[in-house]
Amino acid sequence: MRAHVVTLFPEAFEGFLRTSFVSRAIAAKKLEVTFHSPRDFGLGAHKSVDDTPYGGGSGMVMRVDVMVACLEHIDAAGVGATPGGARKYRVMMTPQGRPFDQPKAEELAKREEFVLICGRYEGFDERIRGHVDEEISLGDFVMTGGEVAAMAIIDATVRLLPGVLGNEDSTREESHSPETGLLEYPQYTRPAEFRGEKVPDVLAGGNHADIAEWRREQAIEKTRIRRRDLYERFVAKEAVMLMTAPQKKKKRSK
Repeated sequence: MRAHVVTLFPEAFEGFLRTSFVSRAIAAKKLEVTFHSPRDFGLGAHKSVDDTPYGGGSGMVMRVDVMVACLEHIDAAGVGATPGGARKYRVMMTPQGRPFDQPKAEELAKREEFVLICGRYEGFDERIRGHVDEEISLGDFVMTGGEVAAMAIIDATVRLLPGVLGNEDSTREESHSPETGLLEYPQYTRPAEFRGEKVPDVLAGGNHADIAEWRREQAIEKTRIRRRDLYERFVAKEAVMLMTAPQKKKKRSK
């Protein structure tokens, strides 16, 4: 997977790229991250990338001409570029975008290459939106820039690449897994008892069928209590599966 990051502050990623599974994925050549500065396409002696907003208002707005020039350069000169500069998938970090979630991480992880665009200042010139494929947000809040959001997307997608985690079951059984959509069941480790709280007996019993059933029940109940929206979606999905499941034919008596 190759992630191009458009940012004025590539140094913000230094520690992140040296950490844990992200670092391992880079070392194993499963992930490549390249940075592109809009400043390289800035205007004038100071390489300006922003300007005051039309109509007045506070803050500065990132220019459409500068940002598009940077994006087109990635297409034309980036790793794997094709004659004519085939357009790479472009994702803009903005609080106006759709909330990032696990299905979106799964989708991006299947792409060989994409561009993450990090804004700064008061935001983007509205016309930039006509040059991107998607807008993503981490939630209903505003940050000073899109770098943290870009890191979150890289982290969430790289762990889904084959061989990065080592145990493929990890992504199937955790919260928001596309297989169930539930929150993850409770996890325990040693000590078996801590300040009066014991590990549930079923987990130490060794019966894998009982453990699987307990974990499923716990995942459903935790989701029902903590995330009613996910629980209702799960119930609806289960109802559809039950209705569409092939019915077993009864054996005729001779």
